[in-house]
Amino acid sequence: MPVKIRLQRHGKKGKPFYWIVAADARAKRDGRFLEKLGIYNPTVNPAQIDLDVDGAVKWLQNGAQPTDTAKNILSHKGALLKNHLAGGVKKGALTEEQAEEKFKAWLSEKEGSVNAKKDELAKAEADAKAKALEAEKEVNAKREAEAKAQEAAAAAEASAKEVTEEASNEEE
Repeated sequence: MPVKIRLQRHGKKGKPFYWIVAADARAKRDGRFLEKLGIYNPTVNPAQIDLDVDGAVKWLQNGAQPTDTAKNILSHKGALLKNHLAGGVKKGALTEEQAEEKFKAWLSEKEGSVNAKKDELAKAEADAKAKALEAEKEVNAKREAEAKAQEAAAAAEASAKEVTEEASNEEE
């Protein structure tokens, strides 16, 4: 039975949410699957990916073929690297400890880059909020100035009316 590691769509219309599953290649996209390996939520930035790396490696070693998108996700989470290192251990090129050390080093480096992106996004959002606040303050200041100018014009008009009324009263 040919097995594929692929995405199974869930969620509402316009709000996709995927399960990463190992399924028979002949099964429907959202149909029966053999094992759920994780989730993928592309609607948030950065995309949320929870993956059982060991389960994915087990399926890869048993011959499961990932689809293109699933392959990118497995690569992003390190499942393909762990599979590669496991192959090196089988061949005797590495020891189990060396392979685990390399994988942990790669994970910490990847986590650093993801955290850097999150910090960058948070900073950009804070800058956008600050810019919007400044623009709003400017608009409010202009509105205040216009309101004061209108009040002053109304007061000047009222005083001019009083002066003309007094002048007309004096003439009578």
